Parts: sequence; C-alpha cells; structure tokens
Amino acid sequence: MGSLSFDVQEGVSRLISAAPPTHYNLKINNFSSLAKNSIDRYESGEFQAGGYKWKLVVYPNGNKNKNEKEHVSVYLAMVKENSLPTGWQVYAKFSLFLLDQNNDNYIVLRLERERRFNRSKLEWGFDKFISLKAFNEESNGFLVDDTCEFGAEVFLSTGKGECLSMSKDAIMNKHVWRVENFSKLVAAGNDSITFNAGDHTWKIKLYPRGKGNGLGTHLSLYLALSNPTTLPPGTKIYANFTLRVLCRLGSEYDHYAKVSKWFSASDYEHGWSRFMTLPYFTGYFLITDTCTVEAEVTVHGVAGAL
Repeated sequence: MGSLSFDVQEGVSRLISAAPPTHYNLKINNFSSLAKNSIDRYESGEFQAGGYKWKLVVYPNGNKNKNEKEHVSVYLAMVKENSLPTGWQVYAKFSLFLLDQNNDNYIVLRLERERRFNRSKLEWGFDKFISLKAFNEESNGFLVDDTCEFGAEVFLSTGKGECLSMSKDAIMNKHVWRVENFSKLVAAGNDSITFNAGDHTWKIKLYPRGKGNGLGTHLSLYLALSNPTTLPPGTKIYANFTLRVLCRLGSEYDHYAKVSKWFSASDYEHGWSRFMTLPYFTGYFLITDTCTVEAEVTVHGVAGAL
C-alpha cells in the first residue's frame, strides 16, 4: 500500500492506526450489492458518544448531491431528538475509519478542527473519503471478497459555554390530580401522571407522611421532571410553578405555595417538605379520603451547552 495515493484535503489529517475505532464499527458484506439494489445512501444503526446519538452514513458510489461520482463519501450524522432544547448546538471533533484488511490496521481521516452540529446541520464528513478506484482495488485491502469495514470516533468539545433561550410569551400549563384513598397510600412518595409544560414532561410528587424535616408531621409536595436522565448534558430549565391543595370550605381557603427554580438532571425536584401540617390537611383538605392537588407550571427559559 506504500504507493497508494490519497486526495489532499484542507483541514484533514490522514494517519494509520492499529487500534480500532472507539465508538462504532460498520461492517458491510456484499458491498457491491448496494449499488445493484439502488441503495445510494446507507445509514448505520444508532450509537452513543458524549451523551448524544449518532449514525455513520455511507454513499457507496459518492454523494450525488455534492456532484461526487468518483469517491466513496462517508459522514458522521447526529440523530435529531425532540428532547434537545430549542437552539441547541453541539461541537465535536471526529475521525472516520476504513479497515485495511491486508495489514490489519485502519486508514483514519480526522478533522483538524471541531464541527458544529445543530438542527439545520446534522451531518459532517468527507465527500471524497477514498477514491472508488483505490477502494475497489482488492490488493489495497479495503474491499476484500466484497467486504469492507468503516468506523467512527466522536469527541465532544468542552468549555464552549452555554446558550440560554428565554421565552417571550411563556404559557402556563395546569395539571389537576385527584388523589383518592389517601389513607391507603403505602409508598413514601406518590407520583401523579405525567403532563407537559414548556416542551418538557413533569409530575407532581406527594409524600403523604412527609419528607425530610417534614417527616411525620407535614404533608410534603414537590414538582419534578418526569424523566431527567434524558436531558442533554448541561441542560437547565427555569420554571415558575405553583402547587395548590384545594380546601373543602371553598377556593378562598386553598393552600398553595409559589416559587421559581432551575431544574436539571441532577436537581430535578423542587418543592416543600413542610407544605402543611398533617392535622390541618386532614381537617380541611381531605374529603371522603380524597384530596385534589393542582400544579401550574410556566417554563420561562432553557439553558444548554454550546
């Protein structure tokens, strides 16, 4: 392979690696069948790197959208997810691999600077990954017995900062939870069904015998993100919320508390451990072993890593 020449591409480093790619391998058997079956673009399955989901994208006879016909085109694509906040951006450096089966090592094309992935640009890579002539020459070791193997490594940049997106016209969302058979609640904490507010899902958490410094003496009430582990790294949500328990004497006697807090994957629950004393609750807010809890949630802003 010593005489094999590659296109010189500005901003791209080429090296030989004995180590396989860290994050993903894509092996393709009967590679020539892709073109025979009019598969001009192949997307791999999803893989995770840096807290995000990615795919490898291979154009076996070149990316026609880039007027490329003489090279294999290979790209890294970020999987678009609805959970990503408005205006999100991810900066990443990545390398794409091609196995040299004759020498049991990899040709690696590496971008010398990071690329910015966002909703309008989900895919970066190489229009001219390797010429079809060099790729198809079996003596070069890239396509042997009509089999080849690609790979990817993805490394996210750190220390880029964050983007805070505030809402101009934030909408308040209200959820009503009717809690029946209160005296029969056996769990320490009880959750409402999930509800939506500001493109995120939430739940009310009720501790019938208290929590923390309210344990045994107070009703404890909290608002929580329903699935905080799905938040992209560095995401924070600023929300104003009111939690209210309806009084049987009338709405003017309802007991409520209001606050604004930042929610995140590590700080996903906020509320009051001493929301109200248990005797006060059972005397005025519990009717035939049933109470009604309301949450009013307004998401005013979302911050995420650049």
